Amino acid sequence: MVQITLRNLAHSYRANPQTEADYALKQMDHVWQDGGAYALLGASGCGKTTLLNIISGLIKPSHGRVLFGDTDVTQADTAARNIAQVFQFPVVYDTMTVRDNLAFPLRNRGKDAAYVKARVDQIAAMIGMEAMLARKARGLTADAKQKISLGRGMVREDVNAILFDEPLTVIDPQMKWELRTQLKSLHRDFGHTMIYVTHDQIEALTFADKVVVMHEGRVVQMGTPEELFEAPAHTFVGYFIGSPGMNFLDATVSGRSARLAGGHEIDLGADHGAPSGRVQLGVRPEYALLADGEGLDLSIRRVEDVGRHRIVRAEIDARPFDIVIPEGVEIPAQPRLTFAPGKINVYADDWRVAPNAGAA
Repeated sequence: MVQITLRNLAHSYRANPQTEADYALKQMDHVWQDGGAYALLGASGCGKTTLLNIISGLIKPSHGRVLFGDTDVTQADTAARNIAQVFQFPVVYDTMTVRDNLAFPLRNRGKDAAYVKARVDQIAAMIGMEAMLARKARGLTADAKQKISLGRGMVREDVNAILFDEPLTVIDPQMKWELRTQLKSLHRDFGHTMIYVTHDQIEALTFADKVVVMHEGRVVQMGTPEELFEAPAHTFVGYFIGSPGMNFLDATVSGRSARLAGGHEIDLGADHGAPSGRVQLGVRPEYALLADGEGLDLSIRRVEDVGRHRIVRAEIDARPFDIVIPEGVEIPAQPRLTFAPGKINVYADDWRVAPNAGAA
């Protein structure tokens, strides 16, 4: 296990990058704590796998350094970094049995036969393959092979870190849930530093202690699931996290007051100064309330019942606006929109504006 530090890191696939747009990874400085469970989350093409491959040593960065503890490993190859990596598509030895596939990393390092058997049996139980240990990998389904690959990545206890690159892509939904639970259990029991790449927010939020959200080659926020939900640092985080994502309304902000395009005034509950640029209010659908009386005019287009709650698809000033209401709550005949106190975020040019400390 090891602390991983990224210092002034940036990467371009171009030979002579000239502008920031030429970089697949924009300059970043981050620390991944020893024993932490992290998820790299973002849309396809945002730089997640590039960053993971730089940490693993498969890619040498254009700029900056990678440190494992106090050791600079920027130019070190993958083997020298003592990591395990599980890829998106299964990598197994077809001519070997499932047991031999799982045991290979341990036997390759000269581990005692009794330890190898005990550890392989433990991992096989975790991935649900105890009954298949004597079978050859050839002929197994893609999801079975990926479970072998996943198990082989986790079989060693002495690695500095375990890196996962969308490892559950070919796994069926029920097994995905079970394996995520097992990964959490493994992390709790053995304390490996784990970094898990995914574009699926459910995978990220259920696996990680800290989620690292990437957008257009940049880390826009690293935080707990609660922090990402309650106080997204960037409008992309607000939009990407949550289902439906955060609503955004153009506004002018002065102190604790916001004026919407239609002229409606909203009390923000705290002083946000006078931000410039494109200013928006961000409101989670869960914190938008429908009631009779005062509030914003809106037009309801449709209501979607998703079981535990309903999603009201509405419009404000011709812009889409989503509201989540619990099952059993009536929608007023002439509804008006208000917001839960203290649940409005303010953004200027896509970045969150924190309220002034102690101001009200």
